[in-house]
Amino acid sequence: MSLDPARSAGERADSLLRVAVGAARWIRTAAAGDGRWLANPDASGRSALAPEPASLYAGAPGIVLFFLELAAATGEEEYLRDARAGCRYLASAWRAVADVTYHHGLSGIAVALCQAGWVLGDGVGEEAAAAAMDRVARSARRLDGGAGWSGDPELRGDGGVALALLRVAAMLGVSGYEELAAEAGSRAARLAVPGHRFGDCPGLPPDAVTPGFLAGTAGTAYLLARLYGVTREERFLAAARRGAGFVRAVSVVNGGSALVPHHLPQGRGLHYLGFCSGSAGVARMFFELYRVAGDPGDLDWAELLAAGVMASGVPRRRVAGLWDTACQCCGLAGLVELFVGLWAGTGRRAYLDFAELLGADLAGRAGGDGGGGLRWYQAYRRLRPGEVSADTGYMAGAAGIGAALLHLEAALRGGRARRVVLLPDNPFPEIPAPAGTADA
Repeated sequence: MSLDPARSAGERADSLLRVAVGAARWIRTAAAGDGRWLANPDASGRSALAPEPASLYAGAPGIVLFFLELAAATGEEEYLRDARAGCRYLASAWRAVADVTYHHGLSGIAVALCQAGWVLGDGVGEEAAAAAMDRVARSARRLDGGAGWSGDPELRGDGGVALALLRVAAMLGVSGYEELAAEAGSRAARLAVPGHRFGDCPGLPPDAVTPGFLAGTAGTAYLLARLYGVTREERFLAAARRGAGFVRAVSVVNGGSALVPHHLPQGRGLHYLGFCSGSAGVARMFFELYRVAGDPGDLDWAELLAAGVMASGVPRRRVAGLWDTACQCCGLAGLVELFVGLWAGTGRRAYLDFAELLGADLAGRAGGDGGGGLRWYQAYRRLRPGEVSADTGYMAGAAGIGAALLHLEAALRGGRARRVVLLPDNPFPEIPAPAGTADA
């Protein structure tokens, strides 16, 4: 992909679209013939993840979402056929999924089914989403201070389930899901520092505290801010602000930029940049607070974190907090989402320019295409740099990378910008264009 400024925004967008189409071509090589896709179709290849046939990290839910977006971007019916096949598979496969969590289990499947149902219009997705979410709701249990499933308030646990309940409640009009999400959020709201937990992450010391997004304080505060936006109950806003205050207190501020420690106290000098534990995720929490409460100080913090990413030297420079990764979870695709979103939310051109820089690097890292499509090889786990694989899924693979490039492509379309599919943990505008620039 060329960054030649002489090329029009439309031409640059077309380049991104071609890369996304290449990703779809490779994902199709992983088709199992029944609406499933292998996590890693390479000969003798092994996925970066444990087998997860139906999750947003690896499997049909995220791939369905990617094909829905590609159909909207290209107008090609063939991608809707792929999405429909995946939706019909999920409509039966969800019954075998025991995990109720959002990123790795049933709640994420319900969100994907709901989104597919809205686009495909055949009723299959909505009906299955409601049935799956009903089972999630029935499996909730009474815990001290509210309802829950695992007792973990973070997004990887009960917080993610609550986010999914809110999304499906809004799409299907089921008020009971919203009420259950509020009950689950009540437990987190009672904590002095929401999401502040010791030694609860594999591989970390037993006294470690994580301020990050997926398994830390920032993600819990994000949920609480979202609950405030839905319910307007001040207790949720107050708790979200306690979480945000903790994150601000432990962050490293240098002039006009900020970085968040991966964990405390041992990892104070390790600053992830990606979605799961770093700036791209934590900035979402601050933007959500700004979105629902309107305090410009929260937007300032989202922008401080963005400035920290821009000052780090990525993408040309590999740093400890953004190693050889391309995916949504901890790589370049998650950063593309951040900067496209910040541009859409603020109108500041520097964010779109930086998103283009990231997108060009991401597109250039693709392997293939000798006719078999494009894939991204990465060392998913920072501490195991020798484990390199190419996955098909959303949070850890080509579907999510392709989706991030489509979001950047939509932003570059200017007045022809279209609505994109954003997951519940993304607070940015669904039409990636500043207000007043897109067609009505």
